[in-house]
Amino acid sequence: MSVEQQQRPTAAPPGQPAPQRGLGRGGVTTATGALLLLVVALLGVSAWHLTQGTSAIGAGDLVRWLLGERDGPGGGADAGDVLIGSRVPRLAAGITVGFALGVAGALFQSLARNALASPDTLAVTGGAYLAVTVVAAFGLTVPVWASGLTAFAGGSLAAFLVLGLAGGAGTATTRLVLAGSAVALALQAATSTLLILFEEETKGLFAWGSGSLSQLGLRAFEQVAPVVVVCTAAALLLARRLDLLGLGDDSAAVLGVPVRSTRAAGVVLAVLLTAASVALAGPIGFVGLFAPVIVRLAGRVMPALNRHVVLIPAAGLTGALVVVLADGAIRALLGADEAISIPTGITTTFLGAVVMIVLARRSLDSGPTRRPAAARVRVGSRLRFVVVVVVVVVGAATVTLLGLLAGDTWLKVGDLSLWLDGEAAPLIRFALDERAPRVAAAVLGGAALALAGALVQATCRNPLAEPGVLGITGGAGLGAVVVVTGAGVSQAASNSAILLGAVVGALVSFALVYGLSWRHGLDADRLLLIGIGTWCAAGALSTFLLVRSNPWDTPRIYTWMSGTTYGRTFEQVLPVAVVLALALPLAWLARRELDLLALDEDTPRLVGVRLETVRLVVLLTAALLAATSVAAVGVVGFVGLVAPHLARALVGGRHARSVPVAVLVGAVLLGLADLVGRTVIAPAQVPAGLVVALVGAPYFVYLLARSRA
Repeated sequence: MSVEQQQRPTAAPPGQPAPQRGLGRGGVTTATGALLLLVVALLGVSAWHLTQGTSAIGAGDLVRWLLGERDGPGGGADAGDVLIGSRVPRLAAGITVGFALGVAGALFQSLARNALASPDTLAVTGGAYLAVTVVAAFGLTVPVWASGLTAFAGGSLAAFLVLGLAGGAGTATTRLVLAGSAVALALQAATSTLLILFEEETKGLFAWGSGSLSQLGLRAFEQVAPVVVVCTAAALLLARRLDLLGLGDDSAAVLGVPVRSTRAAGVVLAVLLTAASVALAGPIGFVGLFAPVIVRLAGRVMPALNRHVVLIPAAGLTGALVVVLADGAIRALLGADEAISIPTGITTTFLGAVVMIVLARRSLDSGPTRRPAAARVRVGSRLRFVVVVVVVVVGAATVTLLGLLAGDTWLKVGDLSLWLDGEAAPLIRFALDERAPRVAAAVLGGAALALAGALVQATCRNPLAEPGVLGITGGAGLGAVVVVTGAGVSQAASNSAILLGAVVGALVSFALVYGLSWRHGLDADRLLLIGIGTWCAAGALSTFLLVRSNPWDTPRIYTWMSGTTYGRTFEQVLPVAVVLALALPLAWLARRELDLLALDEDTPRLVGVRLETVRLVVLLTAALLAATSVAAVGVVGFVGLVAPHLARALVGGRHARSVPVAVLVGAVLLGLADLVGRTVIAPAQVPAGLVVALVGAPYFVYLLARSRA
């Protein structure tokens, strides 16, 4: 059953269930029993959670303290201080955050009638995180309630932007997730830029940005909890309207539901709940996705759970249970001392990514996203093609030359000539020895990513796809991080080891996405959804490894994960050049097949193309291109999206023309981003990947806005 089919009123969850006339006596009993079971489970997990901590005080000590035995070893004031000062605030934060996100996710999924709608896929957590980071970066000290309002403002803007771009409520799953991913990437790029430029002011926000339950007391909980309670109560008042919205907007309006005001009120409540959770514990990922999904799946066995008056509190309790269980499990498995630096959101993000993959795996079709209007461009003339090629070649040469000359010390063309002849002064030689590999990495890395993007877009028949969306660059980044962190901070991993790790990570990620997407053939929408889920899972694992590494090296590795050319050598650039030199002729030879792949599923088969073989070879080539580029320039997004689309807009959709132009445009984009990043605010530098994302993400949003029709 597809995700879209699951969203029909007559279908079972995890989509939008059909409203029912009433619970009935049996339904009330079942619903009450289910909620009581969740409460009991939460109490049991909470009691176990209170025994986890860095101190030697255990369950027996806490029990003796609760029974009034204030004297004696372990049972005296120490146990009470630990319980009240540390463990209870952490537990209270976990329950509050999980409950708020569970309710928010239930509201978003019901309002959008989409099983994959959540505070994360709608970029609400990203908007809230950016707003809080802006406040910290500029040194503004605000109380928790003001932080909550700041997070609410950022989350609201992000949510309404995503829903607007995706086409409103009830939009296709793939389109909603792509819109949310685009906006989330833009917000993440802006946040990362602030974290790097204002390192002192935002110290500690990197780990907090993955969701941390560490608390200094109960004050923050006392300020946030009333907001969660009031918003949940208001959501319950909307329960009957939400039930009727499951029939569709027109049917609900006929039955007397004010659709617009109900949807607006529900979105505001969901954003408020998300903002409250972010203000309390940071953006804990994907709880709002899988907590309601779990409840709706249980609704197949207990239909009473499908009613929103039961679904909303059940989703909240499930979210609280998951967060507390995830936090306690990390502390139990790694040890409390090791787990101090591990954000709880890493575990929930990984679990949410798995749920997203499972839902995408169940889908057959995710709506009309195969051929957005933005992808339909006419074939340009030969003269236009020649002119465009000349212009982009000149642009690539200009960017390369400026990259060599620009920096802390601006050089002249004559200095470059002396350096090439081996007669330059030591200062000039030092500057160019450092700049030349950086420029080569940026230009070749951009070209490789652009070619990979062109291949992926042709295979998926979606101009909004790219290697990152398919999880390839995320897997490559994870592989490289495994090598870097596993080598130890005192033993820098060799370039060849990093390259090997990136290639293995990309290929494993590609194999995982391709294998999970295969169901009697390869569905393009399912490939994208599973790719995004894999990308999120790889990001969570990368963050886990980063926060467990030496904290002094975390900013350096984080900068590399943002995409940077700093400190590159020609040894790191050579593999990109080799793979690019092999992939370009392959793309030329497969130009006819790529044209046919971009049409539909049937035409290639009718003309004798071995569709699955060609698709596998093309995607494998894209994975190798992305992997070698990651080893050279780190994890860079959007080049593989923007460059092929600009090329098609300039010279048309025939791959014999668009591919070489895309490669040159990619070289210009990343080369220019590297130049801007290291010169605009010199001597400080912004990673090239962030510069590209800050430009590419708005362009992605523009493409989505154009393709809404």
